[in-house]
Amino acid sequence: MAERVYYGGQAVIEGVMMRGQKAAAVAVRRPDGELAIDIQPLSRLYTGWLRKVPFARGIIVLLETLVLGTRALLYSANQSLEGEDEEISRGLIWLTLLGSLVFAVFLFFIVPLLLTGLLNIKSSLLFNLADGLIRVAIFIAYLKLTAMMPDIRRVFAYHGAEHKVVNAYESGLPLELEAAKGCSKAHVRCGTSFLFVVVIISVFVFALVGVHSVGLMVLSRILLVPLIASLAYEVIYFGGRHSYNGLVRAVLTPGLWLQALTTREPDDKQLEVALAAMEKIVETDEAGETVQPVT
Repeated sequence: MAERVYYGGQAVIEGVMMRGQKAAAVAVRRPDGELAIDIQPLSRLYTGWLRKVPFARGIIVLLETLVLGTRALLYSANQSLEGEDEEISRGLIWLTLLGSLVFAVFLFFIVPLLLTGLLNIKSSLLFNLADGLIRVAIFIAYLKLTAMMPDIRRVFAYHGAEHKVVNAYESGLPLELEAAKGCSKAHVRCGTSFLFVVVIISVFVFALVGVHSVGLMVLSRILLVPLIASLAYEVIYFGGRHSYNGLVRAVLTPGLWLQALTTREPDDKQLEVALAAMEKIVETDEAGETVQPVT
């Protein structure tokens, strides 16, 4: 029996990226209304044996998400600017990504630590519990604030479209507009759920570190991010394959609730973009041929 294929992707500027077994496809709605589709082969790093090793695969997937997401973002940004006398450079995209990563670590790991330090809590358990609660509060507040931005709301609509199409495929429904419209815009393997699990797991990991000098705890927050991400991926990986289990579903439910902030109901044109990306990647996988870059 053939191994089940789990597709996933992410929203980009006026488009959707879908990741397959051997390649990633990006579909973007151009300013003139036409669809642009790009397909790129995946590096062996993302498809080799290491991708299947527990805990190591979490780091590989994190790296893959950053690289593929950046490429897809660059492609979608330049397609959305078609007709204008400007183009976004690869260097600018990577610089923006690096800045975003530094900001995320600072906001979700360093700021909660500094705020908790102001409470002068002596107990290691209570200190890390307070640190975790502040981190969760900042995370939810951040999602709510970003969801208020018009441009981000459009990206969130494409995020909803991506989920609907993946849910349609995994439910055995045809990759058609009406079928996808009836599917949920929440998905257990969503990046939002992953980030929420990261926040929760960090509470337990940092509790093991204990309370030390501010400098040492700041350093631990930075160095332990890959470990926490790896553990969080295993939780999402297991959950995605056992979502039918009531207990597993209950554990993942808070992450599904948070997706209400990062997804919006897409319109028909946005769903068409997600369908185009999924159809292209499924077609590529079923053909089983070596993928040559389109661009």
